[in-house]
Amino acid sequence: MTDLTTLLEVGGPVAALSGGAAYTRAKHPAAYWSAVGGPMSTVRLLSTYGSVMEACGLTVAPSRLRVLAVKATTRREVRAVPPRRGIIRPTSTGLRLRLRLAPGQEPADVAASAERLRHAWGVHAVYVTTVKPGVVELRLVGYDVLRRVRMPRKTGGGFLKVPVALREDAMPFVRDYRTVPHQLTLGATLSGKSMYLRHLITGLAPQPVALVGIDCKRGVELAPFSARLSALATDPDEAAELLPVLVKEMEDRYDLIKERQGIAPGTPDEEITSDIWGLPESERPVPIVLFVDEVAELFLTATRKDEERRDDMVTQLIRLAQLGRAAGIYLEVCGQRFGAELGKGATMLRAQLTGRVCHRVNDEASAKMALGDIAPEAVFAACAIAPELPGLAVAGDTSGGWSRIRTPYLSLGDAAGSCREAADLVPDLPSLKPFRPHVPVHLVETPAPVVRPRPVTD
Repeated sequence: MTDLTTLLEVGGPVAALSGGAAYTRAKHPAAYWSAVGGPMSTVRLLSTYGSVMEACGLTVAPSRLRVLAVKATTRREVRAVPPRRGIIRPTSTGLRLRLRLAPGQEPADVAASAERLRHAWGVHAVYVTTVKPGVVELRLVGYDVLRRVRMPRKTGGGFLKVPVALREDAMPFVRDYRTVPHQLTLGATLSGKSMYLRHLITGLAPQPVALVGIDCKRGVELAPFSARLSALATDPDEAAELLPVLVKEMEDRYDLIKERQGIAPGTPDEEITSDIWGLPESERPVPIVLFVDEVAELFLTATRKDEERRDDMVTQLIRLAQLGRAAGIYLEVCGQRFGAELGKGATMLRAQLTGRVCHRVNDEASAKMALGDIAPEAVFAACAIAPELPGLAVAGDTSGGWSRIRTPYLSLGDAAGSCREAADLVPDLPSLKPFRPHVPVHLVETPAPVVRPRPVTD
């Protein structure tokens, strides 16, 4: 009886501690990782590093000098040499360490063993990146960072750089318009495509950039940001009028660049440029970012007249995609589906969109339209996105690299409020003034009059 009482007295706190740890791991994974998971994985990594590397086939035969030294000093068996390990650096989401590869190894060998390393060291995922020739970095992620997105403090933003989502390796996904000028974003209804668009507009609002929108859903997606937009078209007819103006603006900018390129005998080489970024800051026109929401609405036709209008708009979009980068005009094309069945020019336009972001789609063909021509293996990842994970997407580019990302929640009111606060930053572009959206004046409650004390008189 005494032993049973003692067992109950000891087991009660242990059960409570185990239950608290399980609850913390499920509800607050970051806190659990910092307190329990991180130290345990560090100890496991340090104690099993050599044996794990050998089991994964990441060791090489020792040099002859090493063999002679071991035999001369000890009677131990000469074992294979693993990659030399650097200092383990803990982070809020995992661990980071660098490995110096042994002669004859390559980064692909370590990347192929990432799944084995994940299980051996008890972490959620292991990612391998090349730092320099012969050195790779292992980024160990302790838990699923995409389940509850928390953007890191240092996001790497800047001019025409918007940290819009979090990657599965706990690094921010930055939309860099100077590196990837045009992008295609696909996603079914309630997949998080609109949330992605909100973050882009909110990130660009405080920057010296002109924002132009084409929203053929009567403006329900982009109208809340009217205070910061330089132009907005809410139906195909208005879009047919706006696109030629953008093409004319692009041509005028090319004329400006050509004037600056006039190669005179005394013209320095640094003053000869092929885009607006080589122009002096005083002469440089402001960049323009064009958001096209539900691009399929621009392709749909009902009559022969609509077909002529469609062909003109598609031709102008293709011209902007082909030539707009040098003129500082960037495209952000969004839709639920984008393929050859939309009509003439759809495939040609898609080929000009370097960046690709695919949210949850309704069929495999839609995922192939976005990612099939750049990263076929990413198509399966896009098709596996569950409906209960809005904002989750697969991002890639024409280099073939891709990763899973998720956009944090941002309410429409907060995004619209950020645009209203930056309304005074709308650049002066005379060609776009006729398309400037009307911004309704919100009623402001009149403050109650201040009752002042009456002065004392004689």
